[in-house]
Amino acid sequence: MKLQATIELWQKGKWCIAKIPELDFIAQGLTVEEAKANLNEVVKIQFAEMKEMGTLDDYLSECGYVIKDDTAVPENEMIGFEKKLVQVA
Repeated sequence: MKLQATIELWQKGKWCIAKIPELDFIAQGLTVEEAKANLNEVVKIQFAEMKEMGTLDDYLSECGYVIKDDTAVPENEMIGFEKKLVQVA
């Protein structure tokens, strides 16, 4: 199965953090490429375990995904983001 996902990349000290917010998966590495590779491994392991338990389709559905031609596709699409300083008090 293929997965269409948004990958967020963050720097936290010496660590690069990779996240898939739709699935609430996260991994880290010393480089961006290592963090992304580790995140891919997390997805593979989690999906294999959920598939074995028979819960993968339900999990993907709860996360807003549909399966189309052996690809998990989010029903909603992120169209942008802003980094902004917001006055809160």
